[in-house]
Amino acid sequence: MKEVFEGQNITSLSVSKAVESLAKAYCELIRKGLKMNYLPALMLWGPPGVGKSDFARQLAARIEEETGKTVNLVDVRLLLFNPIDLRGIPTANEDKTAAVWLKPKIFDMDESDAVINILFLDELSSCSPSVQAAAYQITLDRIIGEHRLPDNCIVIAAGNRITDKCVTYKMAKALANRLCHVEIKANFTSWVTWAKANGIHYKVIDFLTARRDFFMAFDPQKDELAFPTPRTWEMVSNILNVYDGDENAAHPMVSGCIGEAVASEFRMFCAVYRTLPSVEEIFDGGNPALPKETDALFALISSMTAHARENKDDMRKIGNAIKYSEKLAPDFSVAFMKELINLEPEYRKKLIMVPEYTRWMDRRGRMLNGII
Repeated sequence: MKEVFEGQNITSLSVSKAVESLAKAYCELIRKGLKMNYLPALMLWGPPGVGKSDFARQLAARIEEETGKTVNLVDVRLLLFNPIDLRGIPTANEDKTAAVWLKPKIFDMDESDAVINILFLDELSSCSPSVQAAAYQITLDRIIGEHRLPDNCIVIAAGNRITDKCVTYKMAKALANRLCHVEIKANFTSWVTWAKANGIHYKVIDFLTARRDFFMAFDPQKDELAFPTPRTWEMVSNILNVYDGDENAAHPMVSGCIGEAVASEFRMFCAVYRTLPSVEEIFDGGNPALPKETDALFALISSMTAHARENKDDMRKIGNAIKYSEKLAPDFSVAFMKELINLEPEYRKKLIMVPEYTRWMDRRGRMLNGII
């Protein structure tokens, strides 16, 4: 559901909803053969780590997928630039009678019909006023000095809100009125869909499923250096992969990303995995004892889902897992079945051939809330 960015009168969207909505608009422009400046430049607002940069990458991938064009994303961190960096370097012309400006690399774009360029100007609101003035000329007029953006270039800017207590400069209303503003908000449901498709470590997904209050814990009133955000949880996932899932060995780096308090909660949650029954035994038809703690049951469901994903074509093993899931409390059994049905598109057609699935559906199918 859409929300309004409090005090600013703009719509708030998750990354996935923003990509879905804006990709549709840009793809329609492309299909109609219109220039990209037909739509206003986009300004994304949001707290640190919420996924503004990831929005640009996902938008590029979606446009490429839906139009068949090559999409080149130029990601510019404006905090690293001076105004002269955006305009280029002055040099003398051939007869040394006037100055000309060498084009910056970021403007060296492919103008062919087979290509769409995206210029992503990140950290705009944190730049000095002089850099902002140069960036606004790019965003609003699509030119800087002597250089003009090609017609196949989409311009997107992003920045933190003043309420985030980051280093920000208030945007002049005359400029704001020429941009399309969207706030990017953290949304766990859309994030977890992305996380499962992009190899985020299952322990991170499990922990946040059980403790969603730790998904996005940025507080502008606190002077914390490390705190949980979608970006830092992706960092934690990468750290765990390097340490082969050993949360104890990874703890110092994990705490450096999300803070000591949350990292300790995460380590205690991960310790639950060592108490779980063997998923290999379950999928081979064994009947190990069920854990009793809620955290352990969440962890078991996730472990079974991950193992099912690796063995999704072995319907004998899948059947054994379904049979074992009937021992679980109804809520957990249904949760596992939902994950199983969504292992891949049309996976239910394979499950229909499994006797254990048919029996499960006869007993508990009404509890799936119409997802099939």
